[in-house]
Amino acid sequence: MTVLTDSIGDLLHSLGDIPAGRVRMRPYPGTATVDDVVAIERNENRLFELIDGVLVEKVMGFRESIVAIALARYLEAFVTEKKLGVVAGADGMVQIFTGMVRMPDVAFVSLSRLPGGKVPLEPVPHLVPDLAVEVISASNTAGEMDRKREEYFRAGVRLVWEINLEKRSAIVYTSLENKTHLDATQSLVGGEVIPNFSVGLSSLFARLD
Repeated sequence: MTVLTDSIGDLLHSLGDIPAGRVRMRPYPGTATVDDVVAIERNENRLFELIDGVLVEKVMGFRESIVAIALARYLEAFVTEKKLGVVAGADGMVQIFTGMVRMPDVAFVSLSRLPGGKVPLEPVPHLVPDLAVEVISASNTAGEMDRKREEYFRAGVRLVWEINLEKRSAIVYTSLENKTHLDATQSLVGGEVIPNFSVGLSSLFARLD
């Protein structure tokens, strides 16, 4: 698929006004495939999401990674004990639509969404998480997060958590229209997606102190 834009600026705007340095020019934007995502990860140890045939590098700072891993540990312990499904990290590549690869910083996939109740063998499976978590990094733009959030819910994600380290806060989305702002004294809860799960934001942010 070829990206039809008049300029690099148009392309960057369509991707959420992201920094130009995150867009890979080879393969040429609009021509990249899932195989390119896999090959680059294996040969260069770099992570790229695939959006409309464009490779966009996934960036995650050290602090963001600490919080994401802490949250993943809480989730993993809970869903494993309850036998609810699986938890993946930032390098867990999934095709939420055919040819569109996203990599939530943390993702929960319920047992019912795993084909035959088994973890797929493909490196980039067709799989839509129930919960997608994004820990906002410095190069993540508001437009990029808006687009990503829209794609998540359109694909069938049921719950999105966006965590902001600078503000020590989070936003919980149960749909594009319904959101709840949380401060550092409050907790992320699983609701209907992960019943009875709860973790205090203060426990996650404490890892940075």
